[in-house]
Amino acid sequence: MKIAVVGGFGVGKTTMVRSVSEIRPLHTEEVMSRVGRSVDDVSRIAAKNATTVAFDFGRITIDHRSILYLFGAPGQERFWFLWERLLSGTIGAVVLVDTRRLTEAWYALDRLDHHGMPYIVAVNDFGGPLHSDEHIRQALALDADVPLVEFDARDHSSSKFVLIALVEHLHALSLHQKS
Repeated sequence: MKIAVVGGFGVGKTTMVRSVSEIRPLHTEEVMSRVGRSVDDVSRIAAKNATTVAFDFGRITIDHRSILYLFGAPGQERFWFLWERLLSGTIGAVVLVDTRRLTEAWYALDRLDHHGMPYIVAVNDFGGPLHSDEHIRQALALDADVPLVEFDARDHSSSKFVLIALVEHLHALSLHQKS
């Protein structure tokens, strides 16, 4: 089962795939050049020194018949053209958000809605301002049925929890469609 991990620039997509993958993840992360730093807004993430230039890939075995293939998308606008290919064949997605930069999730949400793809929203803990779930839902214009979870992308168990939430959401949707 192909899962996309999407969101804005610097929200933790690569970190999540790395923390949860059972295999050594494939990543296309490169050191940010001076030119890249001038193109990408790094003002709120000044410590960021590398960026994904294509995608990240990881894998998680659920059981002997079910495997999740994780594809982390690049967050910068200049790489958005890759998203259509990455989303092809995907059964669901995790949209990562940083409460310091909620508006950076809009492109991901728009693309997923455009494709009619089910997703959950995962708030990555960067120690930014605390917002209520209601505030986040309102800021992102999320429907009430879209799961919203908090997690820490650096933590294996926390990232695993996010994927479990997505799989449960997909399962609930499939049951709803059958009835």
